[in-house]
Amino acid sequence: MGDEAAARWSPERVLELAPDAASAKAGRGQAAPAKWSGAGASGRAVWGACQGSGKRPYQTAVETAGPAFRCTCPSRKFPCKHALGLLLLWSEGQLPREEEPGWVRAWLDERAARTERAEKKTDAPKDLEAAAKRAQERLARVTAGAAELRGWLADRVSAGFATFERGGADELYTVASRMVDAQAPGLANGLRRAAASVGRGRDWPDRLLAELSLVYVLADAANRLESLAAALADTVRTRLGFSVSNAQVLESGERVPDQWLVTGAIDEEQDSLRSRRTWLRGKRSGRDALVLSFAPPGRPLDSSLPPGFVVAGELVFYPGAVPLRAVFDHREEPVAPESGPVGSTFASALADHAAALAADPWLDRWPVLLSGLRPARHGDGWALSDVDGAALPLAPAVDPWPLLALAAERPVTVAAEWTTAGLRPLSCWHRDGMVRL
Repeated sequence: MGDEAAARWSPERVLELAPDAASAKAGRGQAAPAKWSGAGASGRAVWGACQGSGKRPYQTAVETAGPAFRCTCPSRKFPCKHALGLLLLWSEGQLPREEEPGWVRAWLDERAARTERAEKKTDAPKDLEAAAKRAQERLARVTAGAAELRGWLADRVSAGFATFERGGADELYTVASRMVDAQAPGLANGLRRAAASVGRGRDWPDRLLAELSLVYVLADAANRLESLAAALADTVRTRLGFSVSNAQVLESGERVPDQWLVTGAIDEEQDSLRSRRTWLRGKRSGRDALVLSFAPPGRPLDSSLPPGFVVAGELVFYPGAVPLRAVFDHREEPVAPESGPVGSTFASALADHAAALAADPWLDRWPVLLSGLRPARHGDGWALSDVDGAALPLAPAVDPWPLLALAAERPVTVAAEWTTAGLRPLSCWHRDGMVRL
């Protein structure tokens, strides 16, 4: 019974699957045993029938390893409220251990067969010569586009920024489109960020120059890839937009086994694609790691790494001058830690960031774990201050009030992203445990 309880998810982890707040609320409403019949759980799934507005109950099943969801209700949301309610019942230990009914077993077997077919397709022999030719053709287009951009930037900046305010943003967007045609999305994104700063705030020329400088350095590096150190060349390729598959990473990436504390996660949506950045820190190695997951709107993001939990496993890092992004090769189920983490000081965190920035000047965020903090006023905004009075500003969009409440009695430990805009807190550890911000 103890092992079974340990394998169940927490209610918080279940609700992280909800595609929106309304679904989470509706899911809680379905977490009542009286609403379900034939409900049960096995080592790989939970299932049940929930009476809805139709004549026949909705058949709902969840494969917990995926997770994957099946429900006969007409909802277009994944997971639907019935799947969330069923998982909440399971998390509370209210589903009996049962043999899988036929319809659940058939669904699970069909999923397993599809996965096996997909793996066989992935393992099929590839035309390596054709792939190498396509890669060379793309590299030629990227370097040509980068050379053109470098010349344009030199001419444009030497002419001064006065004309940028009178339509320069449109010109930047046009050049960004040309970089997309050159298959250099990293350069295009940098130009779009630069365009977004034009005319916004009194210091927009400074921010524009900073963005264009990074774009110029990246364009210059694109034309000198062969002369760069291997790790820096990997970073430049990544920043330009060349992808590295998980299979390549697992084959040749740096492996770090550890007990990984999930320090925080943050969700964003851009261009109809939802993403989740999950930050981890190794308890023995002290390494920081970033695990990314993506999902289209309405689909759940990966919730298998709940903040505040510890995951034992081996992370494999993507190549680069500052390896942060990683993927698990194998891992165990998340477990609650015995105590909260011990963070570093401002000075130590900033020194680490400076060293990372020297190796990868395009870093736009850096994970920090800081202890002994309280929110404090900082000019027109807010900051996190330590016991010595040192402070780092919070990003303008951050709401300081949750931190003010949590740190009312004593200083707290905070996991955050350090960005050019300031600190973006993700999680907070206080006397009563961890709170996701």
